[in-house]
Parts: sequence; C-alpha cells; structure tokens
Amino acid sequence: MKNNSPYRTIWRWHFYAGIIIAPFLLILAVTGSIYLFKPQIEHTLYKDFYEVKAQGEILSPSEQIEIIKGLYPDAQITKYRQGENPERSSEIGIITDNGSTTVFLDPYFGKALGELKPEDKIMNKVEEIHGELMAGTFGDRIVELAACWTVVLIVTGLYLWFPRKKDKLHGVFFPRFRKGRTILFRDLHAVPAFWITTGMLFLIMTGLPWSGFWGANFQNIMTNTGAGYPPSIWSGEPPESALKTKEIAEVPWAAENLEVPVSALEGFTPLSLNDVAAIAEGKGIKPGYTVYIPQNENGVYTLSAFPDRAQDEVTMHLDQYTGAVLSDYRYVHYGPVAKAVALGITLHTGKQFGLINQLFSLFICLGIILVVVSGFYLWLKRKPNTGMGAPKGPGILKMKPFLLLMILLGILFPLVGLSLIVVLILDWLVIKRIPALNQFLGGE
Repeated sequence: MKNNSPYRTIWRWHFYAGIIIAPFLLILAVTGSIYLFKPQIEHTLYKDFYEVKAQGEILSPSEQIEIIKGLYPDAQITKYRQGENPERSSEIGIITDNGSTTVFLDPYFGKALGELKPEDKIMNKVEEIHGELMAGTFGDRIVELAACWTVVLIVTGLYLWFPRKKDKLHGVFFPRFRKGRTILFRDLHAVPAFWITTGMLFLIMTGLPWSGFWGANFQNIMTNTGAGYPPSIWSGEPPESALKTKEIAEVPWAAENLEVPVSALEGFTPLSLNDVAAIAEGKGIKPGYTVYIPQNENGVYTLSAFPDRAQDEVTMHLDQYTGAVLSDYRYVHYGPVAKAVALGITLHTGKQFGLINQLFSLFICLGIILVVVSGFYLWLKRKPNTGMGAPKGPGILKMKPFLLLMILLGILFPLVGLSLIVVLILDWLVIKRIPALNQFLGGE
C-alpha cells in the first residue's frame, strides 16, 4: 500500500490515538466491569450492616433519629434513608469531629449495626478511579479526554475495518483461528471492536453527562435554554436562588441544577421526620428515598429518590415548618433530553433492567479489554528495536476530508479539539525540527 494513501493516514492516527488512550480505556473497562455489580458486591461486603430480620413493628423515623442522637449526642444529623424493603436497615448520615459517616440502624430494635465513612467504601474508590483516576479535577479531564478520543478511535477503526472485498466474511465478521497468531490477534482486535461499536459509543455518550467539563457545560446549556425545569414543578414562583440542589443533596442528574427554595415561616416548630415520611407516602414516593434534613432556619427538607429505574426518580423540596411542597420534580416532568440522559445513566450503571442490563454492559466492557490487549500485542509484534513502528502516511493537513472530520469531532468534544491543536503545534514546532525524534515517531 502506498505511503500517500488516506488509509495509511487514518491508520497512523488510529495507531497513535490507541497507544495513548488504550491504558486509560483499559482502566475504564476494568473499573466499569466491577462497578456494574456494585449492589451485589456491597451487599456481600456489608451484609452485617445492610440486613435485618423483619419482626414486629418498625420504629418511626423520628424514634430512630432520637436513638442516633442518644448514641452520638454531639453529632449533626444530615440525612435519613428508610430501607427499600422490610429486611433492609435504615441509614442515618451524621457529621462528627471525625467527619461524615453513615450509621446503619436496625429499625425494629433500634440497634446500631455499625458505621461507614464514604471514603472507606470500596465501591466508592472504584467509582473514583473510574471517574477521575483518584486525581480530582485533573483526573476527571483525563478520563473525559480518553472517552472523547475513543470516539476518534472508533471512527478511524471502522474505516480501517470496512471490508474492501465484499465476499470476504472471515477476518471481517468472524476471527480467523487457523491463520497464525498474528492474523488471529489482528482479527481479535478488529472483529470484536466492530461488534461492540454501538455499545462502546453508548457507554461513552451516557457517561459524558457526568464529566466535569463536557457534562457540566451540557447540563448548563440544558438548564439555561429552557430545556430544564417546567413551571409546573413549583408550587409558586420559581425561586431565584444561587444554591443548587446538588450542593445539599445527592439527586438525579436532571435535578442537580434545580434551585433550592426557602422555608418562609421562621420561628415556628419544624416538622418531625414522621411528618415528612407521611407526606412522602402521600405523594406516592416508594421506600428507599433519602431525606436531607435542613441545617438552618430557612432550609428545606429535600427528598431524593434515586432508584434503579429512571422512571421512579423524584426530587422534592418541602417547607420545614408547614410541610408545603415547594417543588416536585420527577421523570414525568423531564424534557426529552433529560429523560434520555436519565435513562442513559441507569443503563450505563447496569441498573435499569437488573441482571440482564449488568451482563450486557459487562459483555461490552470485556470486549473493550480484549480489543485493547490484542491491539497492544499487535503493536509489540510490529514495533522495531528503534522507533514506535507507526505506519507512515501523509499529514492530516493534506487529507481534507479526514481533517474536516477531526474538526467536527473537535467542536463536538472541545477537549479533543484542544488536544488536536496541541498535537499539531508540537508536530510543527518540535517533532519536525528534530530529525531523530521525527524518525522515531515515524514522521514524514
């Protein structure tokens, strides 16, 4: 194949994008495979905290809070979560001098079963690696960059995979197991990648709304363009508040930017948690929701139901004195985009359809791992003693259709666009001016 063919240029970009992105893609696939089974893993690890024997009457929420106050007299109580079924413990969030923790309480006998700090939960660490490589904002941007560049890998990979011989099935749709190790690994790279392309794109696009740059800007656009919260969710005029719901509670994605209203009748006796639970039941909110307790005189009770099915999501603010429903935001109120994101998130995490959903997403993750490992093997086989072994081809500036495609992807994913500019500048100012480096990287 001629060195000036478009195929070689696209192959070159696919090669280098893969070399750089593959390690992060492998981390995302491995941690994602684990996180899919968070419910089963946590139930096994924390069985003694989660499980209770259903017998007799459950203590009221207010009685449970009083027990916690007796056990932790100096603690600030922040939230209460009733078990989603009769054999599940209650969870009460508190803040002490040692930080935030969750106390697990047997709701039948009022016995404390133990406590867990958020940072001590293994699955929270897995989530932190998956979302930000345990490196804060910088790690979040790296993960987002890797996810967006994976789209480039998919697009270029599909071009390379596309069959030139229409009568050829093996090596395109099915691996060739009897053609030697190199051809087998080539097929184990290209063929599975084709079959999981749609799944990979789905996981990327449903994961991006959580990201700190693309996701945050996308969320703000949805809110500021009127695609956010319909007037019907408010009992009166929408509040003009700088405080967002995500700052006081863990709520569904669609409700994170929801303005927090205020309780107007300061000086009155606040509602008890029993009253709040009765309101929730009257509004049809299923057990398993969390009540976030107001921390000042004009604060509100915030009820958040973040269940397995997106259709059951609820975010509700209550006046802490009158019990008036100040806002009631549910899946039915979401706009088309918010509904799509909500469904995407529950599908991404393997919750929407239970075990079937988990196994399907696991299949995609395992496919990604196979594609990465086989690609790494192919590179090791190709790599010479000196140099990267990159295919030679014309620069991207000479391939206008491919350049246009990369510009479009750079607009859709700004971090891709920014990194593309950095790569082109480095190539022009540094790589091409150092012959040894240019040769090592397989430049023109």
